[in-house]
Amino acid sequence: MSGIAMETARMVEMLPETEQNLAYELIKRLVRAWDPDFTKATPEEAKRIAEAKKSGFVSESEIDWDSIGTD
Repeated sequence: MSGIAMETARMVEMLPETEQNLAYELIKRLVRAWDPDFTKATPEEAKRIAEAKKSGFVSESEIDWDSIGTD
């Protein structure tokens, strides 16, 4: 978690519960406006995806899902 995210969480935690709920709803609206389908990757996620691809990542389309668990 980034420093700014941790600081935001710390500040929200200081608020009374009703204001915490308001802050949560505001953050949720911001995230949904930025990425309504939750499909964008954050810089950290993009890095992990790139590392996975370099490490021999197997595409879902290359897996025979009907044969998993059968010998």
